[in-house]
Amino acid sequence: MTVDKELEKLSRLTPPTATPEARARALAAAMQAFDTAENNATAAQGNAKGWRQSSIINWIWSPAMNKKFLAGSALATLLVIPAAGYLAIELTRNGLPIIDQTEIAGNLSKSEASKQPAATTGQPVAVAPQIPAGNVSLAEQSVAVAQALQDKEAPALAKPDASQTSEYDANAALTNKPEGSAAALGATKRAAPAAPGIVPQRQFAEPMAAIAPSPVPPAEGRMQMQLDPNRERFANAAANPIKSVATDPVSTFSADVDSASYAFVRRSLTGGAMPDPLSVRVEEMINYFPYDWPGPENADQPFKATVTVMPTPWNRDTELMHVAIKGYDIAPATTPRANLVFLIDVSGSMDEPDKLPLLKSAFRLMVNRLKADDTVSIVTYAGNAGTVLAPTRVAEKSKILSAIDRLEPGGSTGGAEGIEAAYDLAKQGFVKDGVNRVMLATDGDFNVGPSSDGDLKRIIEEKRKDGIFLTVLGFGRGNLNDSLMQTLAQNGNGSAAYIDTLAEAQKTLVEEAGSTLFPIASDVKFQVEFNPERIAEYRLIGYETRALNREDFNNDRVDAGDIGSGHSVTAIYEITPKGSPAVMNDDLRYGAADKAPAEASDSAHQGELAFVKMRYKRPGEDKSALITTPVNDGNAVATVDAAPQDVRFSVAVAAFGQKLSHVAAVDTYSYQAIADLAAASRGADAFGYRSDFLGLVRLADGLSQR
Repeated sequence: MTVDKELEKLSRLTPPTATPEARARALAAAMQAFDTAENNATAAQGNAKGWRQSSIINWIWSPAMNKKFLAGSALATLLVIPAAGYLAIELTRNGLPIIDQTEIAGNLSKSEASKQPAATTGQPVAVAPQIPAGNVSLAEQSVAVAQALQDKEAPALAKPDASQTSEYDANAALTNKPEGSAAALGATKRAAPAAPGIVPQRQFAEPMAAIAPSPVPPAEGRMQMQLDPNRERFANAAANPIKSVATDPVSTFSADVDSASYAFVRRSLTGGAMPDPLSVRVEEMINYFPYDWPGPENADQPFKATVTVMPTPWNRDTELMHVAIKGYDIAPATTPRANLVFLIDVSGSMDEPDKLPLLKSAFRLMVNRLKADDTVSIVTYAGNAGTVLAPTRVAEKSKILSAIDRLEPGGSTGGAEGIEAAYDLAKQGFVKDGVNRVMLATDGDFNVGPSSDGDLKRIIEEKRKDGIFLTVLGFGRGNLNDSLMQTLAQNGNGSAAYIDTLAEAQKTLVEEAGSTLFPIASDVKFQVEFNPERIAEYRLIGYETRALNREDFNNDRVDAGDIGSGHSVTAIYEITPKGSPAVMNDDLRYGAADKAPAEASDSAHQGELAFVKMRYKRPGEDKSALITTPVNDGNAVATVDAAPQDVRFSVAVAAFGQKLSHVAAVDTYSYQAIADLAAASRGADAFGYRSDFLGLVRLADGLSQR
C-alpha cells in the first residue's frame, strides 16, 4: 500500500522540463538505434529496399499517441522525439523533400498546424520535426507536426476512387506535366466539369494550399518551383543568311504583328536568366512598341509605307533599309460589333498564379473595354470541352464576369475538342460585317486528342474558311508550347501574344484592343527586290518563321499574316552596297558573261536601291490588292543621328534581339552601345515601354557577364 501511495503521489507531480541538450541527446540516440535496427533487419519478402513498409501516420495516431494521454507527461519526451526522428527518415526515404517548418511555434494548436500553407511547388512536402520554443508542450508540437503531415501525405499517395470523380487520367498527369509542378500531382485529383457552365469541383484534397494572387518570393526555408526548360517548345529557325543580289535578288515574307517573343524575353530577364535564343523573334520585339509612323489618310488604301536608309550602327561598311508600314486606324465610334468566344484552358497545368488567375484578371479587363452590344461566349476545355457561357451581350456584364470568376483548373488538356466547340459557337453567333473571333488562352499544353502541331494546324486551317479570326494568348512558364501557339496563330488568320503580367494584359487587350480585335486586312505579304547595280548583298533581320517562296507573293491561295486597326509593321534589312569591303560573296565567274542584255537593269531604275511591294486582302475578300514603293537615294540619311527618332529606337531593339539570339553580325556591338542608342531615341514614352526596354538591356548586360 505504501508503495502504491507513493506512486500515486508521484503521478500527481509535474515532471521536470527536459533541457534542449537532453532532447537533442534523446533524438540522436533514437535515430542511431533505428539505423542500427534497420541495417541488421532481414528484408521483407518482395522488398528489395531492405526496410519495413509501414504507415507512420497511422502509428502516430494510434491510441498510445493520443494528445490527451501525452500532454504534459515525461513519457511524451521518450515517445515523441524518437517518433519524430523516425518520421523524418521514413519520409525522406520515400522521396519526399524535407522543409523546415518554422511556423509551428509559439501557441500553435493542432487545428492551426493543419492549416499551415504548403510550399508553392505543388509537391507533397515533409516537415522536419523541429522543437520550437514557446509555451506549447512537446506532445502538442509533435501532434501538430503529425497532423500537418497527414494532411499532406494522404492526398498525395491515395488514388481517388473511380466512383467519386468523372475523370482520372493518371498517365496524362504524370507523363505530360512538368515534374515537380502543381499540375503533375494536382491534375490527378481534380474532376472535369460535371456539365457545361459548372465550375469543376475538387473531389480530393490538394497537395498545396491556396495560391497567392501574385507571384512572390518564397518564404525562407520553403522550396521554390523548379521549371523544366525541356518542356518549353520553340520553333527552331536559324537566323536569315546573307544573300547575294546577283543570284537571289528577291526577298518575300509574311507580315507579323505578334508580340509574344518580347514579353517572354522580358519574363526571362526579369527572372534573372538570359532567354532561350530560340525564344527570341527579332521582328516581334521590334513590333512590340508603338511607333508614330505616318499612316494613310483614309481606309481606301489601308496602308502607307515609309522607307529610311541609314548607316548601320554595328557595321560602318553596311547600311540599313528600314521599311515601316502603318495601318489605317479605325475610329472607336465606327468599330463594328464584336462576336467573341473566350476559349479558356482550365486543365491542371493552368493551376499556377501566372496562369489561370492572371488569365481571369486579363479577360475581366477586356470585358470592361467592350461595347454594350458586343457578345461574349466562354468555352473551357480540360479533358472535355464545355460551354460555360452561351453568347451574352456585354450589357449583361455582371453575368460574364461571374462566369469568368467561377473558372477553376483541373484535368488533362484536350485542346482540339475545345477548338472545335469554340469555332462552332462563333459560327452560331456570326455577325455579318462584324468582328468574329476566337480568343484562345492557354499555356499551350495539349495532350489529349489530336495534339501534334500538324493536326491542330489542319483543324485551324479548316475553321478559318468561315471568316472567324483567332487570337492566341499564352500564359505561364514551365511547359509553354510557344511553337504550337505560333502555328495556331499563323494558320488561323490571327495573332499571338504572351501575357506575363497584368500590365501586359492591359496593353494587349485594352490599350491595343483595336489592333487586337479589328482586322483591316488579311494575307498581308511583303516582297522586296534589290537592284544588283547598287546593292551587292542583303540580310533580312528577323521574320525567319514567316518566310515565303517568291511565287507565293502573287498566289492568293497562300495564307499570310493579318493586320488590325492601327497596327504598325516594321522590317529592317542590312544591305551591303556594291564595292563595300563588307561584301561576303565572290563575284560569279560566269555570271557577267552569261547575262543577256535584256536582263540588265533598266536605265530608268538605275537610281533605285530597291523596290518594295505589298499585297493584302480586305476582310471578306478573296482577291488581293497591290501597293508598291520605290526606294532611292532620296530615302537615305547620311548619319545615324539624322534618322527619325522612332527609326533609331527600332534599330536599337533590332540590335538587342539579334544579340540575344546570338547573331554573329552584332557580336562586337555591346549592350552599352545598344542602351546608348535607345536612350538617345527614347522620345516621349507615354506608357514607359521604352524605359522598361532600357532596363532589360542593362539586365542582359549584367547577366551576360556572369
